[in-house]
Amino acid sequence: MGPKLPGRQAVLRARGHLRVPRKHIERIIVDEDQQEKELRLGAWIGNQRSRAATLTPERMELLSAIGMRWS
Repeated sequence: MGPKLPGRQAVLRARGHLRVPRKHIERIIVDEDQQEKELRLGAWIGNQRSRAATLTPERMELLSAIGMRWS
């Protein structure tokens, strides 16, 4: 699944969508020590879309399942 996808799934559950501006940064708690981490969500989504032609079918399916819009 990749190390970044679970964090994006958490954002999707919290926001209900993945439609964010490219510069959007989401702050999440990542462990039991309550450490906050910044996810450059907008850039990550844009990168996934721009690389769509090179992603595996499994990756495309996972991203589609969490609400990725491809256009």
